[in-house]
Amino acid sequence: MAPKTLGELFDTFEQEAFRLETLDDYSKSGNVSAYKAFLAGESPPTDYNNAWVSELRSHTTQGKRVYRVHILSRPLTPYLRFELGWGYQKNATGGEEFFILDTTCQPNPLAGVPDFWLMDSTTPGVMNYSEDGAFLGADVLPEERADEFRAYREMALAHAVPFSEWWAKHGE
Repeated sequence: MAPKTLGELFDTFEQEAFRLETLDDYSKSGNVSAYKAFLAGESPPTDYNNAWVSELRSHTTQGKRVYRVHILSRPLTPYLRFELGWGYQKNATGGEEFFILDTTCQPNPLAGVPDFWLMDSTTPGVMNYSEDGAFLGADVLPEERADEFRAYREMALAHAVPFSEWWAKHGE
């Protein structure tokens, strides 16, 4: 019996979980208080994202891979400075891998592709957001759609660079 929700998919994947991020602002979808602290010039709280890092470690210590590509362009929005500077830095301590597809000087090869998770290369879950970046839910798609999302993943990875390399050059 196939999982019915993205949460179930994340709890049960066996080898890898891939995420494509396409938005410049997810501030209405996550830790709003942390984002406000970032905007106020505060340092990350010591317990920032600990629950997610713990979740990541529960997978990566079993040899599972969790990785993502974020499509973005410079200059970075305030939210992206927060996500990359606080979130990616912290989440990497849990074993998550990050890649950047920077479209500042090149066309976006995935224009129009939605945010998604692809679990074990077989089950896509499309993320739905409002225009202001509020998360509206996810649609787990049938496995028959997996080829399409594997192609998106491969295209994203072919045009992306490792986050640490990109951050060293463009981080703020």
